[in-house]
Amino acid sequence: MSEVLVRYFAAAAEAAGREEEQLTASTVGELRDTLLASYPALAPVLAKGSFLVDGVVTRDPARTITGRVDVLPPFSGG
Repeated sequence: MSEVLVRYFAAAAEAAGREEEQLTASTVGELRDTLLASYPALAPVLAKGSFLVDGVVTRDPARTITGRVDVLPPFSGG
């Protein structure tokens, strides 16, 4: 597992009660599990939101993560 900078945006930041933190995870799935265990209020955000890993938006739990991950809430279009 590696240390990653996790940044939260909009509803994700509100649910986590912070804008960023350092966590340990190797995949999106591991990070998701850690986030849900630490912040149960993130469950609805993660159910419809996504992760930005290396500039790519993903929901793939097997996606390897390094460095930084952005937790993105669902976006509504206009």
